[in-house]
Amino acid sequence: MILASAGGFTPTRRAILEHIEAHPGVHFSELVRNLDVASGQVQYHLRKLLSNGQVAETYLYGRTHYYPPEYDAWERGALALFRRETAREILLHLLERGPSTPRDVVGSLDIARSTLEWHLEHLVEQGLVDKEYDGGNGVVLTVAHPQRTVQLLTGVIPSASDQLVDRFLRFVDQLFAGGDGS
Repeated sequence: MILASAGGFTPTRRAILEHIEAHPGVHFSELVRNLDVASGQVQYHLRKLLSNGQVAETYLYGRTHYYPPEYDAWERGALALFRRETAREILLHLLERGPSTPRDVVGSLDIARSTLEWHLEHLVEQGLVDKEYDGGNGVVLTVAHPQRTVQLLTGVIPSASDQLVDRFLRFVDQLFAGGDGS
């Protein structure tokens, strides 16, 4: 895709660039784990790739994510959130079942209400989910850009370690919420 086959790249830099091209939105720790390269080396090569405009970065929700430069701000935010299992499951629920109430999502995904609200805040902020009031005091959640969201979602395969971290955080949330999803 982007200069991955161009001359002048060390094998490590080429591996980093190819991994980012294959996994847009990958975060730093995942790069280090997946490539089995020392974090200092990854940092060095990322600085070079960033300064040459061959990679773009975005810091969102506690992680720095890396992308090929052609991804726009919406795609970057979406991909960063897709790398979180719960956010991905919320989107899949809304895509499969259509407009839903927060209560429906909490019940279907068996997550704490606080977990849903944390992810919804970011999904709404990144323009992935619309949160609308139904005329009374009820809230209805819908996917803002269904076709674009599905297109991006199909390319995201989270790492096993990311899935474990997400599941652990979900478990802790459930403990503090009393396990009743409220």
